[in-house]
Amino acid sequence: MATVLIVDAANVVGSRPDGWWKDRAGAARRLHEQLPVADVPQEQVVLVLEGGAKGGVRPGRDAHVRTVHAPKDGDATIVAEARAAAGRGDRVTVVTADRALDARVAGAGAVTVSPTWLLDLL
Repeated sequence: MATVLIVDAANVVGSRPDGWWKDRAGAARRLHEQLPVADVPQEQVVLVLEGGAKGGVRPGRDAHVRTVHAPKDGDATIVAEARAAAGRGDRVTVVTADRALDARVAGAGAVTVSPTWLLDLL
């Protein structure tokens, strides 16, 4: 059993008014660059990108971080990733402040933490 952290990139990036909306791809790239060296307690990290943010990071694995491009909305991809990991018996944590998404991933067996939790570790 592994521990997996799934990051709702749009929610994390959007939690700080630092001008991210002017360069969504750049904001995603900066978040991605910080994750491999972050002191997170989980063994695996899944970064879910949607929309314009996908232009900042290619999909695939980089160290213990796997970047996933959502084909449509990020929430559906986050729920699918949570279900797949929980189905393998992994312990799953999702980083988001989205209450509707929180309820959906709880149904898949995941717990949530706030973007602030992750940002404090970066």
